[in-house]
Amino acid sequence: MSLPAARKLSVLAAAAALVSSVGAAAPLPGAPAAPVKEPVAVGYGGAVASVDADASAAGIEVLRNGGNAVDAAVATAAALGVTEPYSAGIGGGGYFVYYDARSRTVHTVDGRETAPRSADSGLFLENGKPIPFEEAQTSGLGVGAPATPATWDTVLDSWGSRELGQLLEPAERLAKDGFTVDATFRSQTQANQARFADFPATAELFLPGGRLPEVGSVFKNPDLARTYRKIADKGTRVLYRGEIGRDVVRTVRTPPVAAGAARTVRPGDLTARDLRSYDTIRRAPTRISYRGLDVYGMAPSSSGGTSVGQALNMLERTELSEASPAGHLHRFIEASRIAFADRGRWVGDPAFESVPTRGLLSQRFADARSCLIKDDAVLTSPLAPGDPATPVACGTTGQAAPTPRDAESTTHLTVADKWGNVVAYTLTIESTGGSGITVPGRGFLLNNELTDFSFAPANPAVHDPNLPGPGKRPRSSMSPTIVLDDGRPVLALGSPGGATIITTVLQTLTGRLDRGLPLVEAIAAPRASQRNQTTTELEPGLWNSPLRGELERLGHAFRQNAEIGAATGVERLRDGRWVAAAEKVRRGGGSAMVVRPSGTP
Repeated sequence: MSLPAARKLSVLAAAAALVSSVGAAAPLPGAPAAPVKEPVAVGYGGAVASVDADASAAGIEVLRNGGNAVDAAVATAAALGVTEPYSAGIGGGGYFVYYDARSRTVHTVDGRETAPRSADSGLFLENGKPIPFEEAQTSGLGVGAPATPATWDTVLDSWGSRELGQLLEPAERLAKDGFTVDATFRSQTQANQARFADFPATAELFLPGGRLPEVGSVFKNPDLARTYRKIADKGTRVLYRGEIGRDVVRTVRTPPVAAGAARTVRPGDLTARDLRSYDTIRRAPTRISYRGLDVYGMAPSSSGGTSVGQALNMLERTELSEASPAGHLHRFIEASRIAFADRGRWVGDPAFESVPTRGLLSQRFADARSCLIKDDAVLTSPLAPGDPATPVACGTTGQAAPTPRDAESTTHLTVADKWGNVVAYTLTIESTGGSGITVPGRGFLLNNELTDFSFAPANPAVHDPNLPGPGKRPRSSMSPTIVLDDGRPVLALGSPGGATIITTVLQTLTGRLDRGLPLVEAIAAPRASQRNQTTTELEPGLWNSPLRGELERLGHAFRQNAEIGAATGVERLRDGRWVAAAEKVRRGGGSAMVVRPSGTP
């Protein structure tokens, strides 16, 4: 089936009124004009949506020159490593979900970073107690083996039509010639100013002369341009087996700290062998049926596919399209709460843990858990998990454990091509600014991905599947998602935001599929995020809404979050055109582009 007509009419009838632009920062005199950001675009020949106009333009350039969606996704990601260096880059990793139009199948690549082989469950413990998060974040200790270049190799070898060197050219130009600094880039630099100043290579790149970059100025990264050129000429082996890799290992093991810095910077134990042995994993995607559509996502080591899928299964029995706004939010919040309770108990790296993926995604388990949701009452967090092996109606298993912290950086891009292939790709260096440590002479920040592990069990009485281990992948919340109708793409989307990624993707899906919002409006809608915690986070649009009072009277408790996520997506229209959609405001607005614009639906 296709999207029900009542839920489609908003895209086909209202998009003309929704096309609006988010202007780029005015360039300083003599600086090149930055591309204008548009949150929605409609047309033929393929589409790209990302947080950045330069990056989206790099992907469109590839599509216009005959490349496919995989090629364009790699080019867009490489450009984001230039313009969004605090969220992504070759020092990090991510998850790649791909729909192949010829075979009508979905494939996924786990490009998650791995811990050193020397790591054990006490990686972040000292004298039996967890070290402060900040000491793990800004250190070599939190750095996992970079995985993004290996991911690019894997997807291009499997489904690409262009060589990596060719696809790096737009990003190399962008790094060499520079991009226009916007308010988001400046504010993220300012938020990291103190720790960036403690690392000479980072300070030289991002705080030249000790000053923050000015909005409207041109930011250049010649070291990264040379790094991309070296990878283009010699392949990714220069990182995994060559000179760039040696620099990465040296930087992790002996972080170059500025003289006089008061910060405690712990060394890591990443080795050349850890880099040589790194490999991506082709995994079967998660899959559930929702409203007659097939929803595909990323399997563990990510918790995105299982958590989004389980929550949708719980919501399947409720006709959300007929629910009141408060009723819809209540059900969404409670389904999220339950999914996070089960995520915390069961999901980790499947190479180390027996993850019951099939059970978590079964309708039987969802029905047993969803009976906990009442229209006139609110569940209490932390909620104890259920057991997918032996589901008991309204039952829980063992003791509850709270959800640990999860960084809120990362970026997401979504691409479609003229053949109907689709990519949803979420990539990250973990915290905004990653570890804060730039590899000297190479122009990229190292991740702090290992801080996604639990430092210690949240509840000592409950097994924690996400403790560190040798070569282990930390659990992620990244949720790149593709929705099919009878084997053909309907939409694809994803978001940054740490653990709020799961709730962002879930809320956007229900906004589009159940409430009938156009994709750009489902993305723009004010968000809530419940992650098995005592309070639910609300963006200002809900915090200041009468809906908050209705839900509080029901028993919900809230805290405010200024911004949750920054989603992008693409949708296929019945006439063959693509809608590309991105944020209108969050992170300064996103950038949606198509190859051949055709106005509005």
